[in-house]
Amino acid sequence: MTAALEGCRIVDFSRFLPGAYVSWIAGDLGADVVRIEHPRELAKQAAMFGEDSDSAAQLRRRARPTYTRNKRSLLINPGNAAARGVLHRLIAEADILIEDYRPGVMAAMGYGFAEMAALNPRLIYCSVSFAGQTGPHAERAGHDPAALALAGALSRLNGLPRPTMPGLQVADVLAGAHATIATFAALQARERTGQGQHVDVAMSDASMPLLMVTLGRVQDPTTLPPPDGAWHPKGGVWECAGGDFICTTDMEPAYWSRFCTAIGRPDFEPLRTRPDTHAAMGEELAALFRTRPRAGWITLFREADTQAMPILSIGEAMDDPHNIARGMSVDVPLPDAAGSVRQIGTPFHLSATPPVAPRPAGLPGADTQAILAGLGFDVAALEAAGAFSAQREPRA
Repeated sequence: MTAALEGCRIVDFSRFLPGAYVSWIAGDLGADVVRIEHPRELAKQAAMFGEDSDSAAQLRRRARPTYTRNKRSLLINPGNAAARGVLHRLIAEADILIEDYRPGVMAAMGYGFAEMAALNPRLIYCSVSFAGQTGPHAERAGHDPAALALAGALSRLNGLPRPTMPGLQVADVLAGAHATIATFAALQARERTGQGQHVDVAMSDASMPLLMVTLGRVQDPTTLPPPDGAWHPKGGVWECAGGDFICTTDMEPAYWSRFCTAIGRPDFEPLRTRPDTHAAMGEELAALFRTRPRAGWITLFREADTQAMPILSIGEAMDDPHNIARGMSVDVPLPDAAGSVRQIGTPFHLSATPPVAPRPAGLPGADTQAILAGLGFDVAALEAAGAFSAQREPRA
């Protein structure tokens, strides 16, 4: 079967998860993604995260992140004069360009939206940044927690009285997912207009939908009380005997009734709408859950058809039969019988155009010669001109 994005060509300048998310999904859907590996960016990553001297270990490190798969790697310095012709050729033939630099950086390198739209009027140019291309904070830099802070989401993300750093990349994934939707929407719009456009996605913007439910419950958001960390019947996290945890979300009346019956406390049912009783009820529930192992509670709640799930560790989630059956936990083979890496599957299913088989990332520049040969460029001449070097071009 033909993949959904077969024939779509993408030039990917992204360095971090929000931008790389778009090209990951596109690559899974069959697009030809060329990942631009800037030598200076690779050096920065090595300084931040370390590097492996052993090539096999380096290959495994490169292949582990899910969002690096199904992409070809072109090692090239975009600021080099000789490299400019290569990248212009790629971009002129591309459908989508993805970048995640601060606003203005791509333009300073000569690859801004205006220049690239003139080169290729059909180009969809996707910019993913911390705070967007416009607005008072547009020039600011920041990572995931700072975007949540600006969006007003960090204060309520964990439901605790004191804001805490999230343990997962919430804003990164939200920005990547929103950028993917927006980019594919722009691609569809091009079918009608024949023209490309600039897609501007901010991590802070993408985090604000986290507020929708809470904001919809009040007329004036300034009247929202701060999180107090207390238990409410809408759901809870409970420690079981043995130290494992379980999550319940029986907020609807029918499910709350089943929950109360299952735990042998039908007297709790009318208290769901009595906030003055919630603190004491929460203490009793906490003590009750500690009397039985997690597996026993899960069996009980499954039979009662309530809303309860074990809180799985990452390792448990990757080994869970449901996640494996859904294709969300996959083992991707490495080349040369070097084993495999565990990755996340494509998070949706298309019946007629399913995702392509996962192909792990190779070392930086693994596809450089093949890409350049396909474009008709002389690799030796480009190397002599310093196109693959991290050295900065001299200023005019």
